[in-house]
Amino acid sequence: MEAKLARGPLSGVKVVDMTSVLMGPFASQALGDMGADVIKVEAPQGDLVREIGPARNKGMGPVFLNANRNKRSIVLDLKTPEGMQAMHKLLEDADVLMYNVRPQAMARLGLSYEDVEKINPRLVYAGLFGFGQEGPYAARPAYDDLIQGAATIAALFAQSSGGIPRYVPTAIADRVVGITGVNGILASLLARERTGRGDKVDIPMFETMVAFVLGDHMGGLTYEPPLDRGGYARQLSPERRPYQTSDGYICALVYNDKQWRGFLREIGQESLMEEDPRFSTYYQRSQNIDYVYGVLASIFMERTTAEWMQLLERADVPFMPMHTLESVLEDPHLKATGFFNMVEHPTEGPIRSMRVPITWKNNPPAEARPAPTLGQHTREVLQELGYTQEQIDAMLAAGARSTIHAIQ
Repeated sequence: MEAKLARGPLSGVKVVDMTSVLMGPFASQALGDMGADVIKVEAPQGDLVREIGPARNKGMGPVFLNANRNKRSIVLDLKTPEGMQAMHKLLEDADVLMYNVRPQAMARLGLSYEDVEKINPRLVYAGLFGFGQEGPYAARPAYDDLIQGAATIAALFAQSSGGIPRYVPTAIADRVVGITGVNGILASLLARERTGRGDKVDIPMFETMVAFVLGDHMGGLTYEPPLDRGGYARQLSPERRPYQTSDGYICALVYNDKQWRGFLREIGQESLMEEDPRFSTYYQRSQNIDYVYGVLASIFMERTTAEWMQLLERADVPFMPMHTLESVLEDPHLKATGFFNMVEHPTEGPIRSMRVPITWKNNPPAEARPAPTLGQHTREVLQELGYTQEQIDAMLAAGARSTIHAIQ
C-alpha cells in the first residue's frame, strides 16, 4: 500500500475533495502541497479536465497533471446506495469536505451541510461555486469566462486596448477564488481548534472577483456622490505594456521619484523632471500617464534589450524579461531555485513539474505525489475505511454495474 504524506504544516489533515475542473482542484492541490491527505472523489467518468490538452495517455492531460498532484483518487458513484455509504465513511473522520458544484446539487445528493453535519460536526464544509446564496443568481452555473466578464475584467480590457473586450488568457477567476477558498478553509480549521466545531464556508466566485478587481478600480466611485467614473488610470493606460527595444521587448516600471532620477541620469536627461512639470512628481506623472508612458516607449526603442537590462540595473529600476511559455523554462532564477524539475510519473513517464513556491523551514512537505490516474487509490482508501478484501473484490467484480471502480 502506498504510504501517505507524513510531513508539512497540514500533516494529519484529511480532505475529502469532490471538486472537479480547475477552481476546486487548484485549491485542494494547495492543501495537499502543504501535507494534507487529499482524497479526490471522482465520478466513474472522471474529472472533465483530465481530457484538456495534449496527453500521452487518455485522461492524463497537462492541466489535470498540474492541478492534482499530492492527491489520491477514488471513484464513487454517489447516485447509488453503495457509493453513498462509502462517502459517508470517508466523512466520518474527515477534517474538510470540498465541493464546487452548485449547493442545490449537493442537497439533491443528500450531502447538504445539514446532512453532513450529522455525520461529522467537526467537519469544515467548504463550497466553491458561482454566486452567494442570498441573491437572485444563487442557482446559476458559473465558469471563469463568465465571472471575468461580470467582474468588469473584459470591459477594462476594452477600455485600455482599443475597445475590444477580452478575457485574461489564463483562468484567473478560478485560481484567485481557489486561493481565497484555501484561506477560508485554513481559517476555519484554526477556529475549530478553539471551538471544537466545524463550519460551513461559502466561497462565491462572483463576489470574490468583484472585490479583487474593484480594489484597484473603484476609484472615485468609492465616494458618494462619485468623484469620477472609476478606474485606475495607470493600469488602464493603452501605453501600459512591455516596451519595444531595438531588438525585442522588456518589462520595466519606472515608478517612484528615486527611480525616475536614476533612470534619467543614466540616459543623460537629468533635467527632465525639473523642466517638464508632467514628470516632476508621482501625482503629475499619474495625471499624464499616457503621455509619460508614450515618451518612455520612444526612449526604449533606442537601445537593445541587453543594453537596457544593464542600464536599468545600474539605475535600480525594476525590470524583467518578457518571457514566452518556452523561454520561462530557461529563466536563470527559476533554474537556481529548482522551480522546474523533471519527475517520473508512473504512467506518463518523464514530466516537467513545478515545485510548491512556498518553503517551510520546520515543517517541509514530503516529496510531491504525482497526479493520480482515475481511481488509482480506490482499493487503498476502501481498505482504510474498513472494507475487507472480499467486499472490495465483490464491488470491483460487479464491473459496469458496480458503484465503485478502481484501476487494478
